[in-house]
Amino acid sequence: MNPCHDNRFQDFFADDLYVSLKNHLYNYILRKRAVRKALRGEVRKMVLEVGSGLSPVTDADDSIFYSDISFPALKTLRLRYGGGGHVVADATDLPFKTRVFSQVIASEVLEHLPDDRRAIMEMTRVMKSSGSLVMTFPHGQYYFACDDRFVKHYRRYGLDEMVDRLEKAGLKPVSVRKILGPLDKVTMCLAVTCFSIFQKWRSTRSGPASLQASKGFTGTLFKWGNRAFAGIVWLDALITPRPLSTVLLIKATRKEEHEERSQSLGA
Repeated sequence: MNPCHDNRFQDFFADDLYVSLKNHLYNYILRKRAVRKALRGEVRKMVLEVGSGLSPVTDADDSIFYSDISFPALKTLRLRYGGGGHVVADATDLPFKTRVFSQVIASEVLEHLPDDRRAIMEMTRVMKSSGSLVMTFPHGQYYFACDDRFVKHYRRYGLDEMVDRLEKAGLKPVSVRKILGPLDKVTMCLAVTCFSIFQKWRSTRSGPASLQASKGFTGTLFKWGNRAFAGIVWLDALITPRPLSTVLLIKATRKEEHEERSQSLGA
């Protein structure tokens, strides 16, 4: 079987090695930095991160609510990192009141959903009139490849497509940032292949013993190697033209709020 078609994330949530390494990935580091920068200067009252999984891009505090469809992911997140609220929820049917969150964040979420438009409508619904929505998403359908199939992406997006979805939900994009470029795409395709080989190798070992060996030197090397590589990937994204970016961040506000601000500035 082609490993690119085998998605085993639900099993990974109970894998100590996976959990210990996942949040040190270079692309996660860069997404988290980009989201933090997009929210800089905003007052955080009640914040919702949709589809946080094991790797939220917002730091835990009393204002944060993490939501995900996976109970094991949220349970692991709470046990390991604590802080904030944790709510098992479908992104297309959020169990929250209308207009309660000052910020809504969704990083690498929509591409996993069959009905992404409904999810955007739901995120818009729970966002305050003066609130903001920050999303990161895989860009460029021409980049769809092995790594997308491995993590069960339904699609990649053109920027125009994402803007259209947001505007139809009553939102107005106010900024777009490049996060990752072609180097990330090459790296992740190679990583999928290597990870599949590693999993097969581990299945032939004695389990805990090989796991503990992997968590020592290999874990430290993985952590610091990703930190260094993040700088190279950041530079690649910086010099890559936006049409060739592989991951973009978009920030949006409600149309009525955007129009009110424009009118007040023009007065």
